[in-house]
Amino acid sequence: MANHPDAAKTGDLKLSSITKSFGDFLAVDDLDLVIPKGSFFALLGPSGCGKTTTLRMIAGLEEPTSGKIYLGDTDLTDTKSYRRPVNTVFQNYALFPHLTIFENVAFGLRRRGIKDVKEPVEKVLALVELAHLRDRKPTQLSGGQQQRIAVARAIVNRPALLLLDEPLGALDLKLRRQMQIELKWIQTEVGITFVHVTHDQEEAMTMADTIAVMNEGRIEQLGSPADLYENPKTAFVANFLGQSNFIKGTVESTSGTDQFVNLQGTRIAIPAARNSSTHKSLLVGIRPEKFRIHNVGDATTGNKLEGGIVTDISFVGVSTQYQVEMPWKQELMIFEQNDGGAPNLRKGDAVTLSWEPHFTFALDGDEDVRSGLAGADAE
Repeated sequence: MANHPDAAKTGDLKLSSITKSFGDFLAVDDLDLVIPKGSFFALLGPSGCGKTTTLRMIAGLEEPTSGKIYLGDTDLTDTKSYRRPVNTVFQNYALFPHLTIFENVAFGLRRRGIKDVKEPVEKVLALVELAHLRDRKPTQLSGGQQQRIAVARAIVNRPALLLLDEPLGALDLKLRRQMQIELKWIQTEVGITFVHVTHDQEEAMTMADTIAVMNEGRIEQLGSPADLYENPKTAFVANFLGQSNFIKGTVESTSGTDQFVNLQGTRIAIPAARNSSTHKSLLVGIRPEKFRIHNVGDATTGNKLEGGIVTDISFVGVSTQYQVEMPWKQELMIFEQNDGGAPNLRKGDAVTLSWEPHFTFALDGDEDVRSGLAGADAE
């Protein structure tokens, strides 16, 4: 494939103390971020968190109020958008309806004065598995096919960065899941740095090597999908990535790598490394699928909470979801895989809950347990 004229400008993308204000509104607040070259990176967060503004500054479509943007050692902060080695794929695809698929993909190459476009265009159409549709117009393609052509048109120029702004938002759920896998595969094949903006937690976790969870213009937490899910450092991250049960507790003692916590009158163990709080007062978090639900008197291992009453049961195909009211009047949510391992329960049954200590995480007891829920629900 042809090289972008600025392909020499390559390396890690670095945002240094980036701030963006619109009047009195602070959209991005003193952001420091390094996006490794060749990675698939996601900016995840609710509407208004600053993720799209950050993407637009990387693209050169917005100027930072302060701070610097570097690609490798090259300062891009004041470089015009069309001179940056950056292409963007938007939710609406922005294909030219009067041009064939081949000419849509070739457009950027021709505009740069490249005469022999046949080989690079055919190569990228083969990559997105749409070479057989080269002579069709965009309106003759499905939404998923149009999305792939938009990606092909962006990567044929071999930019150092491909920016994806809610790229799958217009697709139905089944097609969106298929495209998540395909986009990840394309990124691996071409080796270009992908920076993907989304409010969809599943999309970010399926595709990205690294996720930055954004909240109110700042990065709340940065890490791999597994690390963010298993070790959230704030209630916002825990709630935005999946569901969590939070139970108030107090640290009683520490022994080696374990801490022992009084959880509503029951002593449980948690790994000290998974406690982000420096205080004795904790919010203890357990993901719904980490719980096991038992009839009273059944053998259990690990941590245990007794005295629960089943208040609701929902069958959702791969799992059954239970709401269980505990003696201190808090309702907990439990997801059990439908693999025959869970007891046959009805509403009103008394149950015991158990879980392995290493599945527990702990946050500061002053955290707002609803943080992140409103943003997730709004989307």
